[in-house]
Amino acid sequence: MAMETVLSETLTEKLAPARDHWKAKNRYYYDYMEKNLMPFLVPSDKRVLEIGCGTGDLLASAAPAAGVGIDHNPELIARANDKYGKQSNLRFIVSDAEKDDWSKLGQFDVVVISDVVGYLTDIETLFQRLHAVTTPASRIIITQYNQLWEPLLNLASRLGQRMPTPLQNWLSGYDITNLLHLAGFEKVTSGRKLLLPKNIPLLGRFLNKFVANLPLVNRLNLINYIVARPTPMVTPLATLASSAPKRRQPSVSIIVPARNEAGMIEQIASELPILPGKVEVIFIEGNSTDHTWAEIKRVAASYSGPHTIKYAQQAGRGKGDAVRKGFAMAEGDILMIYDADMTVPVWEIPKFYQAIASRRGEFINGSRLVYPMEKQSMRTINYLGNKFFSVMFSWLLGQKVKDTLCGTKVLWRKDYEDIAKGRSWFGEFDPFGDFDLLFGAAKLNLKIVDLPVHYKERTYGTTNISRWKHGWLLLKMVWFAMHKIKFI
Repeated sequence: MAMETVLSETLTEKLAPARDHWKAKNRYYYDYMEKNLMPFLVPSDKRVLEIGCGTGDLLASAAPAAGVGIDHNPELIARANDKYGKQSNLRFIVSDAEKDDWSKLGQFDVVVISDVVGYLTDIETLFQRLHAVTTPASRIIITQYNQLWEPLLNLASRLGQRMPTPLQNWLSGYDITNLLHLAGFEKVTSGRKLLLPKNIPLLGRFLNKFVANLPLVNRLNLINYIVARPTPMVTPLATLASSAPKRRQPSVSIIVPARNEAGMIEQIASELPILPGKVEVIFIEGNSTDHTWAEIKRVAASYSGPHTIKYAQQAGRGKGDAVRKGFAMAEGDILMIYDADMTVPVWEIPKFYQAIASRRGEFINGSRLVYPMEKQSMRTINYLGNKFFSVMFSWLLGQKVKDTLCGTKVLWRKDYEDIAKGRSWFGEFDPFGDFDLLFGAAKLNLKIVDLPVHYKERTYGTTNISRWKHGWLLLKMVWFAMHKIKFI
């Protein structure tokens, strides 16, 4: 059935000229969508398609490098072109989302479907059509009203406080996630926002910024959103390796921050496994008091193995600074962090490569809290601290993260470059580097996947972590991140 029929063409065309009037009447809600939620969910300077764009305000608020809005209603599209037609990065088209050919639209980094799916009769078919305008790295962002609000919204329409709307399906988050799954997409994250959609000075901001984000209370929020991506095909590592001569496999840069780890450098260089793609190893020495720097130079000079070895000394302090130094030197498609203490065995590295190269995840985070640990490999207080921060950061990020401080992390270089460009959202706050990457990945709606690793006892040196000092820093980062990720 055509989208015009589903949306009750007569009603929507009748109301089209008054659309801006109704938006002005509910300015607080639309301001939240355009100034808070969309800038958080949609990275700037991306190619963005909005389905059901109305008068174009939401698409314009995403600040896309190139934005295309489609809507079945010619009057709404005409209004959008009047408002934004002079902006070279925006284009608005009259189109039936269920029938028209999208092949000439191109492919987009983000597709936004805001308050539309409830008015469709064949949601799965629309979702299937999204494959024509998306890439494996694209994101689908869907917003939908919470069904608990149906009586209040209907009452508001009858009282003249809200634009009348056609009869709609009230879908739950599960319903939408299931339809996405059937159409070949998987959920990355989801959330609920806006407890009070009307502006009540002081009270409204407090309720929507803080109270609305608390567990259980958030089930009463008006807006439900889901972020999804195309479901990837899992490629076994053996298949990747066998196909390596036929087509280029992603190269990888392994960053090894090393402070007082002189006894581990040669072992790392000699034991790193061969991967389907080209491997470069980048040692970053940081303020060691032993002969780590001399050992790195010696090993690099004598190395004759299959990998490329680079090295440098960091100018600043802390693991985060060392990681950023290594990433700046990296040339690989994939960036991997591997701690020089080798408490995660090198034979775990191919698993990380497979997970990222097959796009099973886009940010692969090692987890030491699954397999049994060797005696003394993690002290009880460290273990409990990791458990606590796992719960906190899973809540903050909207995705399950079991072990936030595992040193082995992997992501695509192009995604890291986007994280670096958007670092001003959070600022320079993380001496470890782990949370800078985790928060950045969450902000980009990357699919975060935990990969269980075996965690071994150190064989050389002592830990560089001061558990009480760094634990206090982590608590401050949790508080800081609440205001940047959750309380928006």
